[in-house]
Amino acid sequence: MTSTDDIVQDLPPSAKLVLKVLEYNGGLTQKQIVENSRLSQRTVRDALDRLQEADVVEKDIYIPDARQNLYRLKVEESDSEAEAEAEAAEAEAVLD
Repeated sequence: MTSTDDIVQDLPPSAKLVLKVLEYNGGLTQKQIVENSRLSQRTVRDALDRLQEADVVEKDIYIPDARQNLYRLKVEESDSEAEAEAEAAEAEAVLD
């Protein structure tokens, strides 16, 4: 099991469902999560709060309507990806 799996294991079923909805659909607003999960708005809000506290979901501004927030899964960058990005940055610096 990964560390995310360990964290999610202790969450209520509603939070796990919201996590799966975000996993399958990418970034969504709270209203879109309610529509996709068929959970109540209050349940989705509570689930998102719990997922944010567990550092699994992040909240951004929803560009088409700044009154809403966009929720998406946090992506943990692995060491190999970080090294690859650093090497690419060095290669660009050498070419300039």
